[in-house]
Amino acid sequence: MRIIIEQNPEAASIRAAGWISQLIRKKPKCVLGLATGSTPLAVYGELIRQHREEDLDWSQVTSFNLDEYVGLPPTHPQSYRYFMDENLFRHINIPTQNVNVPDGRALDFERYCRTYEKLIQQAGGIDLQLLGIGADGHIAFNEPGSSLGSRTRIKTLTRKTIEDNARFFESPSEVPRMAITMGVGTILDSRQCLLLATGGHKAEAVAKTVEGPVTSQITASALQLHRDVVVVLDESAAALLQRVDYYREVEQVQREIESAFVSEPSGG
Repeated sequence: MRIIIEQNPEAASIRAAGWISQLIRKKPKCVLGLATGSTPLAVYGELIRQHREEDLDWSQVTSFNLDEYVGLPPTHPQSYRYFMDENLFRHINIPTQNVNVPDGRALDFERYCRTYEKLIQQAGGIDLQLLGIGADGHIAFNEPGSSLGSRTRIKTLTRKTIEDNARFFESPSEVPRMAITMGVGTILDSRQCLLLATGGHKAEAVAKTVEGPVTSQITASALQLHRDVVVVLDESAAALLQRVDYYREVEQVQREIESAFVSEPSGG
């Protein structure tokens, strides 16, 4: 894992957005895996700014979202499709036909989940998967105890997740009890994973993910098995990391190498 620690949430979000925009510019036909929730909001805000002010072109990008609540129509204010439309898609030039968000009202979920997996494969696989992390260490809606080899499926939400998400609804009783979600195995198939976490309430989950054992009780810990993971944190989210000084040293060396590579004159 490459651990990047920024001073505050704003800086962390800008760094994460830069990672995504760099890929879009390098590979215009890239396939992005996208996340919802409060964590990526500032990332999407920065990507919208770059689209408007720096000509970041989404016209050939394909996207797949991680999850969606079961039972909510795409027009529901708390559906993840509505979230993505309002906070990213309608502000950029990504074609509607290139946008994929799980259908929380599918009639045959088992068949639909298989189809979603096939759509990802047909698109060539996900180049970069953006991830947040739950306070209990889950990624997407892969709750504690989920198989680390799981694929897209229906998942019953834990009481903790329902309580955490209740702030977006008028009451906890309105939070759907089930969601359709990419599996841990689906996420690990991505060529690169970008995990963003900010705030002290995520510090314990981050520490267990980065430095703890790989366990289904902390599904984000499966990222230790991935060949290319970038973890972007603010100071608060990094507060419980035991090897934080080493991560800073490694990142400093990495930036020096990248700077030297960029500034090196081309041969002729």
